[in-house]
Amino acid sequence: MTKGFVPFDDTRRRAEKALKGTDLPDVPIYLIRNLFGRVRMSVPEEVEEDKACRAGLQRLADRLAEALGAHGYPAKDGVLFVSDALLETLRDTAQPVEGFHKVFWEDRLVIGNDWWTVGDARPEGLAQRWTLYSVKGGVGRSTTAAVLAWHLAHRGERVLVVDLDLESPGLSSAMLDPAARPEFGITDWFVEDLVGQGDRVIEEMTAKPIWAQRSEGEAIIAPAHGRDAGEYLAKLGRVYMDKTGDPWTARLERLLAGLEARFEPTFVLIESRSGLHDIAAATVTDIGANTLLFANGSESSWTDYDILFRHWRDRNLATIIRDRLWFVSALTPPDDEYRYLELFRERTWSLFGEYLYDEASSSAEPGEEEVSFDLRDEGASHDPLRIYWERAFAVGAVLDRFEKAAVDSGYGKFLRDFDGLIDGDGEGQ
Repeated sequence: MTKGFVPFDDTRRRAEKALKGTDLPDVPIYLIRNLFGRVRMSVPEEVEEDKACRAGLQRLADRLAEALGAHGYPAKDGVLFVSDALLETLRDTAQPVEGFHKVFWEDRLVIGNDWWTVGDARPEGLAQRWTLYSVKGGVGRSTTAAVLAWHLAHRGERVLVVDLDLESPGLSSAMLDPAARPEFGITDWFVEDLVGQGDRVIEEMTAKPIWAQRSEGEAIIAPAHGRDAGEYLAKLGRVYMDKTGDPWTARLERLLAGLEARFEPTFVLIESRSGLHDIAAATVTDIGANTLLFANGSESSWTDYDILFRHWRDRNLATIIRDRLWFVSALTPPDDEYRYLELFRERTWSLFGEYLYDEASSSAEPGEEEVSFDLRDEGASHDPLRIYWERAFAVGAVLDRFEKAAVDSGYGKFLRDFDGLIDGDGEGQ
């Protein structure tokens, strides 16, 4: 390694070490790592005329320049005096630096911002939103969304299914007969909303699967695209645009709220894009949804989930997000169920135990409840809901009709467990 080389992963640790050796002035200090990965301070502009304060800030700038190498700034450029209006934009996302009363850390990102915060839970009385998410594809999310919609509709619920896996649309085409598909889809709403015409297409972007006619409840599908996909790639390139004062996540919330106001569902099932992209983050963190985390036995899935769970812990989001997550053992092999689930449960417990559960201690304050579970605690978030591999649901299966025997074989236990979650009785697992 080249002498003096400071890798990106060391910058925050080195910056915090530099803080410990400096007599800091009593002002808010924001350490901002910009899009290029370089770090410098932003402080309120009103302290610029305070000579003692400036001297203290300059001492810190000197130390940061020395500690951060190419990821820092020359000491003379290490401090920015900025307006309160600009600092206000940082206050919701900047993280307090542990051990320092008025020092905060902020990452500026091209993508990934939505993993940095977690929105409020949904108020009672509104439709329950459930996101089906995975870090890797090919784990049966689309099939599960279809089966779950079928099951809930037969329970008498009104179910809205939203296909947000726009880069790999398949759920809606598998659930809807070609002749029954609507004129427009999710991509059409997003591009028309850019020019103020979203309301013109929302009336014609849903359809009902054939089996819904025979259920006690109702199922409505909002597909990725309409009957004719049209210029799909051109539309897809514009779907994730932010509007002035109206970021993409807010636009997504408006779409969901508009569909909910129109159909008044009791449940909304959202098939998310897979992976660690912002678009997937929005469906997990920003819309008040509970999330089913799909995984199989692949090592790469657990590596990616480790990245995500560690991020939530390091950003102090564990207590907010952990009660909204449940793992799903997708494609569980029925002939090797015990061994497979033992290994799966050890993986999920390791993630929750290391990153999201509280450390068991005797120092909790009176009335303060610690959230922690043992490996074999049934009903805990790490205790997986299980789906069994079933030939009838193999690749290419048609999901516009269901055979009850196949559903019972592959999904019987999963559906009983899910009923326990939504009914609040905790039974099934």
